[in-house]
Amino acid sequence: MSRKYKFQNPEGIYFVSFAVQGWVDVFTNNDYINILVENLRYCQEQKGLELFAWIVMPNHVHFVIRAGGDILLQDILRDYKKFTSKAVTQAITDNIQESRKEWLLQQFKTPKGFRFWRADNKPIELWSNKVIDQKINYIHQNPVKKGLVLRPEEYLYSSAADYAGEKGLLEVIVVR
Repeated sequence: MSRKYKFQNPEGIYFVSFAVQGWVDVFTNNDYINILVENLRYCQEQKGLELFAWIVMPNHVHFVIRAGGDILLQDILRDYKKFTSKAVTQAITDNIQESRKEWLLQQFKTPKGFRFWRADNKPIELWSNKVIDQKINYIHQNPVKKGLVLRPEEYLYSSAADYAGEKGLLEVIVVR
């Protein structure tokens, strides 16, 4: 069975999740999170990624996205994961203050090098406004359920602020 993303509808809006290998809490360091955020911005500006909702949790990410240009969504996500995998692993390696450096790098080590992101992917096409709203709400409630914040819009690394009428870190197409 293939582990690659399966996007049947090139114009569809998808809910996508992927996690760090071993569900390791890497994104407790803002430098590592910023690599993900900046590359999302790059994908928006250079590859036509349309972002409806997003979040970076300590060990996984969720997106509601669509390909808005000529590049297929599976290709955008492949490139995103490839770039961020290398960049975050290098940032860990270069971080002289990373107390968990050896342990973290060991978690990602394979006989062929490093694997930062888990290989399993879960794209779900969102077929109605109700389902889109459910997934966006699920994304924004993640840090509340984990006890990281009291209200979704308090969590910096998500699109919840955009949905609360504030300006977030990335351009988001707000669905109401």
